[in-house]
Amino acid sequence: MLDTLWSLVVLFIPTLFWGLVFLISFRREPRQFRNAIWFALFVLTAVGTLTLLALSLSAPSEPVQVALLIALVVLAILAPAAVILFLLINAVIVIRREGLSPSTALPGLLGLGLLAILVLDYLVLRGGTSRWLTYLMVLATLEMLWMVFTFAALLLYSTFYRMLPRKRRYDYIIIHGAGLQGERPTPLLQGRLDKAVQLWERQGRFGALIASGGKGDDEAISESEAMRRYLRDTHGVPDDAILTEDRSTTTFENLTFSKEIMDALSGTGRKAYRAALVTSDYHVFRACEYAHRIRLNADGVGSRTSGYYWPAAFIREFIAISRSHWWPYAVIALPVLIVALGR
Repeated sequence: MLDTLWSLVVLFIPTLFWGLVFLISFRREPRQFRNAIWFALFVLTAVGTLTLLALSLSAPSEPVQVALLIALVVLAILAPAAVILFLLINAVIVIRREGLSPSTALPGLLGLGLLAILVLDYLVLRGGTSRWLTYLMVLATLEMLWMVFTFAALLLYSTFYRMLPRKRRYDYIIIHGAGLQGERPTPLLQGRLDKAVQLWERQGRFGALIASGGKGDDEAISESEAMRRYLRDTHGVPDDAILTEDRSTTTFENLTFSKEIMDALSGTGRKAYRAALVTSDYHVFRACEYAHRIRLNADGVGSRTSGYYWPAAFIREFIAISRSHWWPYAVIALPVLIVALGR
């Protein structure tokens, strides 16, 4: 009995370790990218441990073990192909509905990039390639593995973060701009505005709504003005409950300039006020990470995004977050470059 208990403890040590690391990091500050890594490692080790435990308890027969092994091999081969095919199909759908642009082309570009790496791996493994091509394959494959892992980790954690209960009462509700159609908010921005009003009404119409967004070169009015009109005319929000921030052109500026308004009205300090950041669901985590950087006490609230547009939008978010956390890619590349240049 004791041997069995000790074996279970040893088996679950990796899961317990990463779970503890995640809880400590999450407790200190939930709005950090590192939490996504710890959470993903916790989930992976938990799933792996439970799978091993189930297999050991059920003691599958040899044919079942062979079938499981074949299924894993087939999955390992088909999964990358399925992901690439999905990205290419999604790119076609998004481009047909939204038009061709760098953001709508992202799923297709990512799919083609993954395909190119797999083709390079195949050519090198076949043999007859140069030494430099082999190093390039190793580097590209390692970078791809880290990218895929962090993409999955961010997707998993950002979903978990958005699902956390939000039962606080907010002094300010910041609404992030998302473009205009003429002088009206785009459907994406209307979704954010509707979600903000829903939150505002749920807390008894308490607090102020901050419409945040400047005026683009091709726009007749600022996003904040169009948002104010929509809140007033569509939802009947009184003017004295709406504040406008009309200087920002980026997410970081949305938060920075909105914080200046809130600090001026309520004072500074972590306990002076609490805010909610209302943006599209795919954008919540990055907005909250920026809020952490500027020491803004705020929670993220996401509005729903159309399913066909979501992959392209989340890939854009992943790229933006990866640019801020670029150093692991450099750490991965360094030993490969040292070996390649040393020979």
